[in-house]
Amino acid sequence: MERNEMNNSFSVNAIVKVGLMAAVIFVAAYIVPIKTFMGVMHAGDSMVFLAALLLGKKKAAAASAIGMSLFDITLGYITWAPFTFVIKALMAYITAKIAYRGNYKGENIWNNILAFITGGIWMIAAYYFSGAIILTFLNPEKKAFTESLIISLKDVPTNIAQAIIGIVIALPLYIALSKSGIKDKI
Repeated sequence: MERNEMNNSFSVNAIVKVGLMAAVIFVAAYIVPIKTFMGVMHAGDSMVFLAALLLGKKKAAAASAIGMSLFDITLGYITWAPFTFVIKALMAYITAKIAYRGNYKGENIWNNILAFITGGIWMIAAYYFSGAIILTFLNPEKKAFTESLIISLKDVPTNIAQAIIGIVIALPLYIALSKSGIKDKI
C-alpha cells in the first residue's frame, strides 16, 4: 500500500491535500508560461511529479488533473482542457505507481528518476497524439490525420524540455522535503 493512502479517500484531509496540491500545480504552471506552436510550456510538470511522490497515485492524479486543466482553461486553451485532464492524471498515476512499486515507497532516487522519465514519456506521447486529434477533428481548418501527425511533431521538443525541467525541479525539491522531515507530515 502506498504512503498516505487512506481507507476513506473522500476524507476532509484527503480533499484538502488534493486541493492544495492542485493549487500548487496551477501556480507552478501559471508563473512563466511560454507559448509554443499549439500550446504552452511551463514548470507545472515539476509539481505533478512532486505530487506523485508526496500524495500517491489517486490523490496525485486528481490534483494534477484539476490543477493543469484549470491552467488550460484560464489561459484560453479550452480545447486542450479535457485532454490535459486525462493526460496529467495518468502522468501522475504512472509516476506514483512506479515510485511506489515493490519496496521502493517513493524513497529510491533512481527509481524516482525512472518514474519521472516514464511519466514524462507518457505526457510527450499523449500530447503528440492529442494535438493530431485536435487538428483533425476539432480545428476549424480540419487537416488529414497523417498531416496532423506531422504538424504535431512541432511541439514534441518543447514537451521534452518541459518534462526535463519538471524532473530537474522536482527531484531536488523532493530530496529537500524528505531531508527536512516535512514530507513525512504531508
